[in-house]
Amino acid sequence: MKPILDKQKFKVVIERLAHQLIENHSNFSETVLIGLQPRGIFLADRLVTYIESITNLHLQYGKLDITFYRDDFNTGKEIHLPNQTEIDFSIENKKVVLIDDVLFTGRTIRSAMDALVDFGRPQAVELLVLIDRRFSRQLPIQADYTGVVVDSVRTQKVKVFWKEHGKNDEVFLIDNTVAER
Repeated sequence: MKPILDKQKFKVVIERLAHQLIENHSNFSETVLIGLQPRGIFLADRLVTYIESITNLHLQYGKLDITFYRDDFNTGKEIHLPNQTEIDFSIENKKVVLIDDVLFTGRTIRSAMDALVDFGRPQAVELLVLIDRRFSRQLPIQADYTGVVVDSVRTQKVKVFWKEHGKNDEVFLIDNTVAER
């Protein structure tokens, strides 16, 4: 297990990503943030809380479940349990920032873009991720905001631990042959 981010670096990366969003979206009047269920919402929650605390703005923030938009939903290999989508605003002509923890193959993001269409036609869609596994892409998708780029092979896994789940805020690169903690 190789550490990628410890608790302190984890915090710094999230704050840096928040400041990049503030720099690019100023008052967020035409921007909405959408956290992807299930793991992207932890990052999105942190970003929204931090941005609101330092800007005194109220951000439009939603949570998107993509379960039924996945291209492997009916393959029978895994049972995918849906999470709740919470988007109580229109994304019509808004700049949408999709937020997820790890960008791997790009298939989750493709599914999220398909799901977004049900909520309107955005002016633009940007992607923010905590970890970008850049050599694992299967679709031509790239992040606009990246916390850390990780070079890994398919047999490795990136594991993000959140304090909301009773762990320390940490990210590890794990070889699949090694047991998870």
